[in-house]
Amino acid sequence: MAYIKFKELTKYFNFNRKIEVGELPKYVLDYVLDDENILAAYKTSRDHAVFTDKRMILFDVTPYTRNKKIHILPYDSISTSAVMFGLNRAKLLISFDSGYQIRLDFSRMKPNDKKELRLLYTEITKK
Repeated sequence: MAYIKFKELTKYFNFNRKIEVGELPKYVLDYVLDDENILAAYKTSRDHAVFTDKRMILFDVTPYTRNKKIHILPYDSISTSAVMFGLNRAKLLISFDSGYQIRLDFSRMKPNDKKELRLLYTEITKK
């Protein structure tokens, strides 16, 4: 019997706007459990990210077909992480116990946005 590891998640998202919970589409909220609290939500022109107190939920929408791929990533599966701040941008670099890696880019960041992202990063990494 052969074992082939499925390893596709090495990907990046480029979020450009923080949004309020009320702005999230219903299909996004359907993946948030009743006992979870939403800490923050971000979006691109088509993708969404929701950070709850237990996990991150990433919605990757293919441009032409509009197919959605949903990544649900519990914080307790994070093995290493880093946050990088630039002039008007920031990056979260995350590696998981399974070997998967993901990069979350945040653009158009103001100083207060960076502070909020730092607090979110602290919340994520303490799990």
